Amino acid sequence: MKIQNSTPSDIEAIALLYKHATALQNTKAAVPWPTFERSLIEREVEEKNQWKITIDGQIACVWATAFKDPLIWKERDQDPSVYLHRITTDPNFRGNNYVKEILFWAINYATSINKKFIRMDTVGENIGLINHYQKCGFSFLGLSKLVETNGLPLHYHNATVSLFEFELKS
Repeated sequence: MKIQNSTPSDIEAIALLYKHATALQNTKAAVPWPTFERSLIEREVEEKNQWKITIDGQIACVWATAFKDPLIWKERDQDPSVYLHRITTDPNFRGNNYVKEILFWAINYATSINKKFIRMDTVGENIGLINHYQKCGFSFLGLSKLVETNGLPLHYHNATVSLFEFELKS
């Protein structure tokens, strides 16, 4: 298993993984992701904020990072944090607990750039996902109703989000 930045040659695979994730969300009691603009993926790749886990040269899982997320995290966004977004796994690799691997990676990454928190959110109150993220090591901070969502993907509009955090110890 190898974790590294995604490259321009991965963009089509990333878009396909997002489509697979949306299809899975449509079969569960989850708010499905919209189709993400290719330009979003391209920008994240260019800015080195799109990541992948590869196994034997195949992309098993992808996610994005950010360092600001004020519309979701409001006043907490002032804290030095790494935000994880759109974690998705190739259907052939599901069930391998990559969120734990991503958290372990994120702890090292956040420490190296002097961040104190690793945070993520999910739209809605998906009890199964809340339990899964807690088992992986995140604290569930509760629900937050989003007010200002201009600039966020469509699935955030008029949404309530579940907030998760891992605090790095000094």
